[in-house]
Amino acid sequence: MNRRHARSAIAILATLWIANTALAAQPADLDEHALDARVEASLKEYGVPGLAIAIVEDGKPVYTKGYGVRRLGSSETVDADTIFPTGSTGKAVTAAALAVLVDDGKLAWDDKVIDHMPWFRMYDPWVTNEMTVRDLLVHRSGLGLGAGDLMFVPSSSRSRKDTVQALRYIKPATSFRSGYAYDNVLYAVAGQLIEEVSWQSWEKFVKERVFKPAGMTSSVTEQSARFANPNRAWPHARLGGRVRGMGEQGVLDERKTLGDNAAPAGGISSSANDMAHWLQVQLGHGTWTNADGKQVKVFSEEQSKQMWTPAVLTPTAKYPGKIADYSPQFSSYALGWSVRDYRGVKTIEHGGAVFGVQAYVAMIPEKNVGIAVLMNAEDFQVMRGIAVELLDHYLGAPKKDWVAAFDEFTETRQQGGVAALDEAAKTRKATGGKPTLPVASYAGRYKDAWYGPIDIKNEKGGLRVDFTKTPGMVGRLEHVQYDTFRAVWDDANIEPALVTFGLGAEGKVDRITMKAESPIADFSFDYQDLLFTPAAAN
Repeated sequence: MNRRHARSAIAILATLWIANTALAAQPADLDEHALDARVEASLKEYGVPGLAIAIVEDGKPVYTKGYGVRRLGSSETVDADTIFPTGSTGKAVTAAALAVLVDDGKLAWDDKVIDHMPWFRMYDPWVTNEMTVRDLLVHRSGLGLGAGDLMFVPSSSRSRKDTVQALRYIKPATSFRSGYAYDNVLYAVAGQLIEEVSWQSWEKFVKERVFKPAGMTSSVTEQSARFANPNRAWPHARLGGRVRGMGEQGVLDERKTLGDNAAPAGGISSSANDMAHWLQVQLGHGTWTNADGKQVKVFSEEQSKQMWTPAVLTPTAKYPGKIADYSPQFSSYALGWSVRDYRGVKTIEHGGAVFGVQAYVAMIPEKNVGIAVLMNAEDFQVMRGIAVELLDHYLGAPKKDWVAAFDEFTETRQQGGVAALDEAAKTRKATGGKPTLPVASYAGRYKDAWYGPIDIKNEKGGLRVDFTKTPGMVGRLEHVQYDTFRAVWDDANIEPALVTFGLGAEGKVDRITMKAESPIADFSFDYQDLLFTPAAAN
């Protein structure tokens, strides 16, 4: 089936699915056969290997199912117990673990972090003294977007404590509590705080105090545990085009998706069945009813209220084109959750992504409904489109093909990225400019205060760079213009970067700055926050 005819077929299925659900007054009217057809057609049309869905209504799982395959080239299918990395949706689990400690009387949300972790430091001493447990979770610290992510993206040899200790060298982008900028590194701090207070690792505490009482038997907190489970989804991405997301779908190296040091920010793997239990706990305000009919408490109703209460406003810009209806009237961030409206109704939600996988969790409290969608690819339009169509079903909204709407948005964004790359290349070609120094003069060991050391070596007349704290982050430096080079990594999963050498008065390299080459690169490649200087000068 060619792409045009495939689009027509999926549009017909979308119309049938949405028509069946748009008039539904009650969640029980969900047409499972139409949903199955809709999902399967979307996977085929967009080349997505696999996907899993969990739906909870009125405290009970009503739908948990897997679709497609766990890995391209394999016949092993996705089922409701297949585990997927869930990315930043796991931030809510870290918040819940802290909530358990609050219930235990071990800490309070507005305790100062240094009262429990005296060695903790931010760049600004005043911020160090004022930072609370709540501040760790709500993205108002003053750090820039994704600051410090290169300490664990795409992987790391650092310990979590080492990562937290490096935080003191990351300069703020804004003043403390003045605004919102999403980060991951402070959730690593939250994980370390759990260890300091409970005397158990974040991994063990989450397994024993959150997963076990919540009945989440297949969920894991460590990558090694994920690799040990044969029923796991592999990551996939499109890396063959000018920007990420274009080209053929390919299998990624599952061991290079996220460092364990950042697991409290996004390192949990879970299944549709376990996500259904998680939704039950959330919609039950900390308590759920297990298969034996017994009520099990994970955390208190008071802590549930705390975790769902907005703490900081987030942007509410109007979305473009066909996804305009998805624009919120209000948007905020609570403790591990986004709180916003969709079609005028409050939702509690969070998206998640690590390389090659995406996830989305959303609840409509007034309908007592929750959904979770897990996908082993980066084709955002499929995951979010299916999820929003489910939300529309439960809200009785007019029919809309959200997969196609998000696809148009995605294609426009990618084409904009390609156009920007073309314009930059045109400008560089016009200006030209040879390197100031002989190639060998750029080689050496350099160090950034928070990231640590990199090595630049002259090998057979060409430069190679090695980010020594990130296993496998090595590549060649191709000259671009003047003293700027392009880092082309051996691992295509890593975003190319522009590397600029700055010379001092003596004509030697005294600093290196970087930035992502692609204008739509993931913010976790925070190259712009790096400032390398010769290691001997540190």
